[in-house]
Amino acid sequence: MGVNKPTGWYLPECAHPYYTFLSAGYTIEFASPAGGKAPLDPSSVEAFKEDAESVKFLADEVAQKAVSTTQVLADVKDDYDAVFYVGGHGPCFDLAVDKVSIALAEKVFASGRPLAAVCHGPAAFHLVKDTTGKSIFNGRKATCFSNEEEEQAGLTKAIPFLVETDIREKGGIFVHERSAWGPEVVVDSTGGILITGANPASATATAQAIIKAVASRA
Repeated sequence: MGVNKPTGWYLPECAHPYYTFLSAGYTIEFASPAGGKAPLDPSSVEAFKEDAESVKFLADEVAQKAVSTTQVLADVKDDYDAVFYVGGHGPCFDLAVDKVSIALAEKVFASGRPLAAVCHGPAAFHLVKDTTGKSIFNGRKATCFSNEEEEQAGLTKAIPFLVETDIREKGGIFVHERSAWGPEVVVDSTGGILITGANPASATATAQAIIKAVASRA
């Protein structure tokens, strides 16, 4: 993100769901467009240095191996019960236009399995369409890191597009009932299961919503 602002995935948006999924007995696999070590947004390490699960995640040998040896997205086998996109500004740059990711998201959604993302993660659905050929956001409720939150973070000019604006422009029903930075999760089951979380504070609840959605399909 510019010369002096590296980005990637956001620590608590991965750490909190990771331990929530593990506690529920899930097997977790990580994938990224290029495979290998997925870049971590260094600002999230500093911002959450007092957060217990984030600190635990950074010291967790199994977790660190997983994010350092991610599968190449094109090589993953589509046998997942759910697919979840971690936030951070990274998805705005690569996953938003990655054809493999787009195809996977479309297939998962069309199959009725939960397709989920938190914070800037919904940027990965920028070009994703449903079975009617319309944007996955069209006519559906969703949330993400809001324009207000982006402005408060001072980074509106540092990313290719604002995710809230993108959702609205694609016909999405943007949900923002929280105060800025407060937790909020939206589940829309119109023609599939789309789960979106607002921000870092929403990461655990987003994972819990995914677990509930998976259980409902069992």
